[in-house]
Amino acid sequence: MNKSHINVIGAGLAGSEAAYQIAKRGIRVHLYELRDVNTGKTTPQHKTDNFAELVCSNSFRGASLTNAVGLLKEEMRRLDSLIIKAGDAHSVPAGGAMAVDRVTFSEMVTFEISNNPLITVIREEITEIPDDEITIIATGPLTSDALAGRIHELNDGNGFYFYDAAAPIISAESIDMSKVYRKSRYDKGVEDGEPGDYINCPMTKEEFTAFQGALVHAEEAPLNSFEDMRVFEGCMPIEEMAKRGWKTMLYGPMKPVGLEYPVNYTGPRDGAFKTPYAVVQLRQDNAAASMYNIVGFQTHLKWGEQKRVFQMIPGLENAEFVRYGVMHRNSYIDSPNLLTQTFRSKKQTNLFFAGQMTGVEGYIESASAGLVAGINAVKLFKEEEQVIFSQTTAIGSLPYYITHADSKHFQPMNVTFGLISDLPEIIRDKKERYFKIAERALTDLAELIKTNEL
Repeated sequence: MNKSHINVIGAGLAGSEAAYQIAKRGIRVHLYELRDVNTGKTTPQHKTDNFAELVCSNSFRGASLTNAVGLLKEEMRRLDSLIIKAGDAHSVPAGGAMAVDRVTFSEMVTFEISNNPLITVIREEITEIPDDEITIIATGPLTSDALAGRIHELNDGNGFYFYDAAAPIISAESIDMSKVYRKSRYDKGVEDGEPGDYINCPMTKEEFTAFQGALVHAEEAPLNSFEDMRVFEGCMPIEEMAKRGWKTMLYGPMKPVGLEYPVNYTGPRDGAFKTPYAVVQLRQDNAAASMYNIVGFQTHLKWGEQKRVFQMIPGLENAEFVRYGVMHRNSYIDSPNLLTQTFRSKKQTNLFFAGQMTGVEGYIESASAGLVAGINAVKLFKEEEQVIFSQTTAIGSLPYYITHADSKHFQPMNVTFGLISDLPEIIRDKKERYFKIAERALTDLAELIKTNEL
């Protein structure tokens, strides 16, 4: 086996993290990336050739240790994650959650990778899987057809897919601020007297009824006729949600609970009620606060329909769309049959997979897979024992899930406390229980870092 370097294919969140983890351990990396603005080679969803470009939301979700993804982020901080480092450096206000300026975040990751003397960036498409070099495939859900075919063959012809969608982004200056108000749900993460991090567009019952009806009957962009419409529940298109029932959106992205009208609000309101019937939230998308995305409004509607229907939202009557919502197919492999808990292939042992294509779902989860795969690719390079992260940690619970799930019913999964090993004692208070699980996770991780010299 050639041991002059380790290959990483794909410079998304997982690939960038894997390359960084390998290089920081003194091993040379050849990082292959298909996208190149100089040649025009790209994917329909990407806008740049920067690394770790966020093609969907700009949210990294919960920040608290009593939130599973918040715990995962803290574990990754302690493992010196590049993705978390860049996220912390380029965060934007998002209440109790973590969101980033997608442009400057990606630029920082690109700079760190491109200027690392141990990482050689090669802008070309890989169509064959190397069999004599240690390689991490982290090409994500948008893997090119040629490479996807090779992976499909390695997987004995078994493959899975689902459809994922992104929400529209609008210009901040096009929002009618006289009809909206600033507030974070339950004022979470907000100091007394502060207005909150989200712009809220309140709806009356009549406005919601008209909006829901328009969504149900709006025209969607076509899919390939031979493909079923299978979507990931965490990224359900808003129009699909509307079709599930008249009130479905009121228990999802349009939930009004915790978003009462502020005392000083003078815009349109739903009679004497303290809380709107429904609320559409807008989240800051860049550090300059010049762009906002419509929270939870992933969509597959035709662009003209998006403009028509979403301009029915109070305050967005004249909204200028910086980016329309889009849908794309996400492919993932049969990890329960193909991978070990270190993301190493059972069938081709020089090969690792990382990121969303393994069946982990979400930005942070994908990056964590790259981190674990990168560490273990180095262990293989040095002919040392592979590092299996404990199921008592968030970062260890994900590879355990994807390698132990029932293959026949395998579906992508976000990190949750349900994946992490439970405590031996019964603690009925959920917040206290989650905090104790987080405490144990960080203790166990510290021991693993020390034992394995990570």
